[in-house]
Amino acid sequence: MPWSWRFEKADGRAVDGGLPRETFTTQADAETWLGESWRELADSGVDQVTLMEDDVEVYEMSLHPPQG
Repeated sequence: MPWSWRFEKADGRAVDGGLPRETFTTQADAETWLGESWRELADSGVDQVTLMEDDVEVYEMSLHPPQG
């Protein structure tokens, strides 16, 4: 099954346009890529990401530091 990231605003709306659409063979590869790319994504207007395994949502994660 391919792994990929869905890019979203804080309210869950999809963020498109000019962002990389990568697919990965393993979860570890997808997470490594995000670790290297999250700042660029945040600078492009992405607030959170959802890791997808094929069409199944695995987890979502904010690209912003925790508040408080």
